[in-house]
This record gives sequence, structure tokens and C-alpha cells, in this order.
Amino acid sequence: MAPLLHRWNKTTAAALACAGLLAFGAIAAHAEGQEAPARETDSKFSEEEVFAAASEFFGGTAEGLAEVVHRIFSENGEPNAYIQGEEGSGAIVVGARYGDGTLVTKAGPTARVYWQGPSAGWDFGGDAAKTFTLVYNLPNTDAIYQRFPGVSGSAFFVGGIGANYQQRGDIILVPMRAGVGLRLGANIGYLNYTRERDWLPF
Repeated sequence: MAPLLHRWNKTTAAALACAGLLAFGAIAAHAEGQEAPARETDSKFSEEEVFAAASEFFGGTAEGLAEVVHRIFSENGEPNAYIQGEEGSGAIVVGARYGDGTLVTKAGPTARVYWQGPSAGWDFGGDAAKTFTLVYNLPNTDAIYQRFPGVSGSAFFVGGIGANYQQRGDIILVPMRAGVGLRLGANIGYLNYTRERDWLPF
């Protein structure tokens, strides 16, 4: 009887140990499944990646592009998205700007984006331009669809590339433009980024 009891105790202990391991594995798997999913735009673009993408987009003909990109990275670090598109604008003191493009994230998701907005100031002329916009602190692709005011005094021009800053909350946009036409003076205003074209700039 004693050998049988001893054998039964060993079998029970082994079964309990096996059950414990299975339970631990199930708990670990459940905990892993409960981890918060990575945000769409967690990954960031390096300066080399942005310069290569912008050079290809602008056709490699934009003077001063490397200097503009380096300046933006020095001030803001690595963006987690960018928008590449085209726009047109015109003004006689009061003007409007319209554009459309594609929002690209490092993690993969893309989205179609339209933008439009008024401008005011000592501003005369018109232009058509390719636009490559660096996007910082974008939590998800839907967050791009809102108004972004221009940051006063942030515009600068190097070679054939002009850039300025727009910001709403923590999200910062830095459009880089290369194109033809003439815009004189400084202007203030905002751009409204939307899912569909809106011909009203306000």
C-alpha cells in the first residue's frame, strides 16, 4: 500500500506542477495580449530618410534643401510623419491657399489630405509650389484634420526652398515649399487640413 501511495503522491505532484506551468503560460499570454497597441505614428524618420524623400519629391533640383532640412531637425528633432503634395495660392493683401497631398507615416498608414486657408498682410502675388511638410507629435492620422495657425516670425528662405511653422497644441507642421511665382512680404493666417476639398478658405 505504501508504494502505491508514494507513487500516487509523485503523480499528483507532477500533475500539479504541469497545471501550474500551464496556468502561468496562460496568464503571461493574457498579459501580453493586454499590452497597449503601438500608435500608428510611433516610429520616426531620420534626417537622412527625410532628405532622401524630399530630394526625390522635389526632383533633386531644389537649392538649399539639405540646409533647410538640417535646420528643421536641429530645432525639432525627428518627425513621425510627413505630407507631400502640391498647392497654389494668390493674394492682393488678402489671399487664399489651396493644396492636396498624401500623409505618410513611418509605421505604414497613409491618408489623403486637403488644405486651404486665408492669409493677410503685406502680401502681393501668386505661386504654385510643391510642398513637403514635416509633421511632429502626430498621435494618429486622424489628428491631422484640423486648423493649424501659422507661427508668427517663423518663416525662412534658403536657396530655392522656403519654410515656415504651423502649430496646434503639441502638433507642429513645417511645410517646405519649392515652386514658381512671387510672394512678397510676410503673411499671417492658418491652414485647415481636411479629408475632402473645401473651396471656402475660412
